[in-house]
Amino acid sequence: MKRVLLIGIHPDAVDIHDPTLPPDITHEKIAAGIEATLADMKQRGWHAAFCALRPETAVPDIEASLKENWDCIVIGGGIRIPPNNLMLFETTVNTVIRVAPGMPIAFNTSPENSADAAAR
Repeated sequence: MKRVLLIGIHPDAVDIHDPTLPPDITHEKIAAGIEATLADMKQRGWHAAFCALRPETAVPDIEASLKENWDCIVIGGGIRIPPNNLMLFETTVNTVIRVAPGMPIAFNTSPENSADAAAR
C-alpha cells in the first residue's frame, strides 16, 4: 500500500484575502478540497494523511508527521504558489530534506491533482 503525506496550510490559517488566491475562496472550500484529495488517495488504495501547517509551528508539525514512513510527500499549492508563503515553502522543503533525505517530493497545482502528483 502506497503511503502519501500531503503537507498544506491548515485551512483556518490561510489568508483568504490574499489577492493571489481565487476571489471566491473560503476556509470551508479549502477544507473540502483537502478532504476530497485524501478521499481520492484512499480510493486508490493508499494510506493518506494531511499535515496541517500553521506558519508558527511548521517545523515541529512536519517533523512529527515525518516520524511515520511515507512513500511520497506532496507539498500543496497553498504553500508553494502565493508569493507571501515563500519562506514557509522554503522551510517546508528544507525540513522534509533534513528529516527524510531521499524522500520523493511531489507538487500539485490544485487539490484535484494531488493524487496524480503522488502517482508520478
